[in-house]
Amino acid sequence: MIEIPTDIPADLVPLSWLVGVWEGTGVIDYHVGDTHYAGEFTHRVSFSHDGGPFLNYSASATLLADGDRPAQRLVSESGFWRLARAAGDAEPGPGLLPALASAAERTAEDVEALRTTDGGFPLEVVISHSDGVQELYIGEVDGPRIDLGTDAVVRTASAKHYGAATRLYGLVEGHLLWAWDIAALGSELASHASARLAKVD
Repeated sequence: MIEIPTDIPADLVPLSWLVGVWEGTGVIDYHVGDTHYAGEFTHRVSFSHDGGPFLNYSASATLLADGDRPAQRLVSESGFWRLARAAGDAEPGPGLLPALASAAERTAEDVEALRTTDGGFPLEVVISHSDGVQELYIGEVDGPRIDLGTDAVVRTASAKHYGAATRLYGLVEGHLLWAWDIAALGSELASHASARLAKVD
């Protein structure tokens, strides 16, 4: 069952099932040439909102110790998730530029008008990685399922190669399940990691 917080803006209702802190474990399984990256990790993901028409996102992970291999902190992420809709004069930005017009409170009918012919809502996600990679995803949220694919990837000169990614999220029996495919280190897009998380608050 999806619970909708009473204080959430209308634009976030299709994403409301994500709000909260989720923790659990996952597995890494990725091949680059003769190198096989594998292991189990703990994962913590947070989705929150501060009254704006977007979710704040953060995630961290730690690879668990295995034999002689010690535990290892993995790349952290932060970003923003929002329904895709054109910005008008009533929205602030870019930068710190203020809005040029007063905004009427958006309603459920306004959000419903964004629904795609497939029945979901278009989604835009921006994620920054602690290793110098930034991703712009586009996709769709349809009930308790989200499908995302990178529209653009930008990385610093010092970052490792990372070319593209897809992500799948779903709410299954009260748990957040996700799978992340990447094209990295010269390899083609392939399965990379997945996890099962439980809400902790």
